[in-house]
Amino acid sequence: MKIAIAASLIASAAAFAPVSQQAARSTALNAYENELGVQTPTGFYDPLGMLNNASQARFDRLREVEIKHGRVCMLAVAGYLVTYAGIRLPGNIDYAGTKFADIPYGFGALEAVPKGGLAQIVAFIFFLELIMRPIVPGEFIGDFRNGAIDFGWDTFDAETKLKKRAIELNNGRAAQMGILGLMIHEKLGNLDLILPSP
Repeated sequence: MKIAIAASLIASAAAFAPVSQQAARSTALNAYENELGVQTPTGFYDPLGMLNNASQARFDRLREVEIKHGRVCMLAVAGYLVTYAGIRLPGNIDYAGTKFADIPYGFGALEAVPKGGLAQIVAFIFFLELIMRPIVPGEFIGDFRNGAIDFGWDTFDAETKLKKRAIELNNGRAAQMGILGLMIHEKLGNLDLILPSP
């Protein structure tokens, strides 16, 4: 009797023992597991499945968009913090006498900037996107040097270049979360809990 009870306990315990199972992954996902940005501890992370059976062209397009959004968000975080600290350009923003110092930080700036100023911002973005984008592809996705600006990039070895590109990619990812957090906390009215008073 004791042997039968012990055997049944062992059998039931075996049902909860971890079993080595290989997760089924598509060959398309395996193709991207060694790309730049795949880092520990998360490894390859695609929770929305945007790369399921995706071509290399789709991956390259998504990577280009990720880099661009990361760069814009890094500028946005820096700009938000600078204006939150009260630093403004000298002079007037328009001919009506509105001073840069009168423009608040964050969402308040959208209402305070004259409509002509907002139109200029949109026109500048249009100019950058459609006219200034390089015609000749660079050394890698996101390389907009076009042979004109170097800043010493060509003096780095391949490992240093890869490391610097990974740093930029991760800083861009962090900046996307950072600006989102700043905007949410501003709308919630508790920005002073995460930033010192200006």
